[in-house]
Amino acid sequence: MSRTLFRTKNVEQSIRDTEQPDHALKKTLSALDLTVFGVGVVIGTGIFVLTGKVAKENAGPAVSLAFVVAGVVCALAALCYAEFASTVPVAGSAYTFSYATLGELPAWIIGWDLVLEFTLGTAVVAVGWSGYIRSLLDNAGWHLPDYLGGRDGAHGFGFDILAAALILVLTAILVVGVKLSARVTQLVVAIKVVVVLIVIVAGAFFVTGSNYKPFVPKAEPVEAAGSLHAPLIQLMFGWAPSNFGVMGIFTAASVVFFAFIGFDIVATTAEETRNPQRDMPRGILGSLLICTVLYVGVSIVVTGMQHYSRLSVDAPLADAFKAIGHPWFAGVISFGAAVGLTTVCMILLLGQTRVFFAMSRDGLLPRFFSHVHPRFKTPHRPTVLLGVVIAVVAGFTSLSELAELVNIGTLFAFIVVAVGVVVLRRTRPDLPRAFRTPFVPVVPILSVCASLWLMLNLPAETWLRFAVWLVVGFLIYFLYGRSHSVLADRREKQPAGR
Repeated sequence: MSRTLFRTKNVEQSIRDTEQPDHALKKTLSALDLTVFGVGVVIGTGIFVLTGKVAKENAGPAVSLAFVVAGVVCALAALCYAEFASTVPVAGSAYTFSYATLGELPAWIIGWDLVLEFTLGTAVVAVGWSGYIRSLLDNAGWHLPDYLGGRDGAHGFGFDILAAALILVLTAILVVGVKLSARVTQLVVAIKVVVVLIVIVAGAFFVTGSNYKPFVPKAEPVEAAGSLHAPLIQLMFGWAPSNFGVMGIFTAASVVFFAFIGFDIVATTAEETRNPQRDMPRGILGSLLICTVLYVGVSIVVTGMQHYSRLSVDAPLADAFKAIGHPWFAGVISFGAAVGLTTVCMILLLGQTRVFFAMSRDGLLPRFFSHVHPRFKTPHRPTVLLGVVIAVVAGFTSLSELAELVNIGTLFAFIVVAVGVVVLRRTRPDLPRAFRTPFVPVVPILSVCASLWLMLNLPAETWLRFAVWLVVGFLIYFLYGRSHSVLADRREKQPAGR
C-alpha cells in the first residue's frame, strides 16, 4: 500500500500531460506579466496598515529591519520555487512539485492545503476590499443597507454584496483569458505602485529625525499565555516572545512575513508562460525584491513622520498624514488600498483554479474540471465553480478568525517545496535546470527551519483547524482520489516487465 501512496509522477510525464489538446493551457505570459502578478498579489493592505501596527506594538522604527528579515526568509523559499518552476513548468505549483518528488499522497495533502489557502485568502481579501469601497461610498454620501454590508454589521440576515460581486466579476475576467487578466493586473498594479510611491515621496518631506530615537526601543517581555489563542511554541516549551529590543525585530518579522504571502502564486502560472525556464525565476525573485523595497520604504517614512508610540493601529499611514495637517492623503491611501486589493483577489483566484485544474487532470479530483475552454483555453469549469463558492463564502461569512489558516497553509507549502528541491537533486540529477537554487542543501534547510519557526508562532487553535482540514482531505483522497488517479491507471495498463 505504501508503494501506491508514494508513487511519483515523473517530470517528463507531467510535461507531456500539458500537451493534451483538451487539457492544455495557452502560453501567453512573459517575465513582466509574472513580476506584475507577484507585485499585484503581495502589495495589499499590509503596506498601508501592518507597517504602523507592528512598529507600535513590536519593533518601533526597527520595523524596517523586520521587513528585511522577513524578505530574507521569503527569499530562501523563493529560490527553491524558482528552481522547481523553471524545471517543472506545469500548473499546480507546490502540488505539482511534490508529486514529482515526494509522491501522490504528499502531493494530495499539499494540493488540498493550497485549496484552503487560496479559497480563504480570496474571500478574506474580498471582504477587506468591500470595507474600503463602503468607506469611499460613505464619504460620497452613498450608504448601503446594513444587510448588504456583510455579517459583521448586520442584525439578522447579512450578505456582503460588494465582496460577492467582485469575485464574480473577476471570475468572468479569468474565464475569458489569462492574458486579459494580466493586462488588467498591469494597469491596476501600476496605479497601486504609483500611490505607494507618492506616499513615500510625500511622506519623506515630513520626516523628523527625533522620531527615530530610539531606533531599537528597550525590550519588553511578553507574559506567556496558556489558552489555545497562545502561540503553539508557548504551549510546547513555555517560551514567550519579547516585544522591542533585538528579539522584538524577529517577533515583528514573524508578523510582517504574512505581508509577503502570495509571491509563490507566480509559480502556479508556469504552464502558461512562454519561456518558463528563463522567465519564472525572474518573475518570482523580481516581484519579491520590488515588494521588499516598497515595504522598507513605507516603514521608514511612517516611523519618521510620527513617533512609533503615537501611531494608530487601524490606519497608521492615513492618520500620520492627518497628524501633520494633510488629511486628503487619507483618501489617496484608501483609494490605493481598494485598487490594490482588486489585483490581490484576482491573482489568488487565478492560483486557486490552476491548482484545482492540475489535481483534476491527474484524476485526484473529477476529470470533468480538467477540460479547457475551446476558445479561451482557460480552465473555465473550476474557475466558475470556485468563483461562485468563494463569492458565497465571502458574502455570508465573517472570516477574521480563519485568516490565519492562510498563513499556516503557505508556510506548509514552503516546507514541502524546500524538501522537494533536495529530493529531486538526488533522484534526478540528470534533469536540465535553467535555474539552480544555490548552496543546496543549506538554503532549503534554512528555508524549512525559518518556515517551521514561523508556524510555531501561530496560535494553537490555528493548528487544530488546519489538522481538521487535513483529515477531511485524507478522507476524500482515500474515498475518491486514490482509486481514480490517472497515474495508477497508467501503471495498471503498463506491460509486465516494464
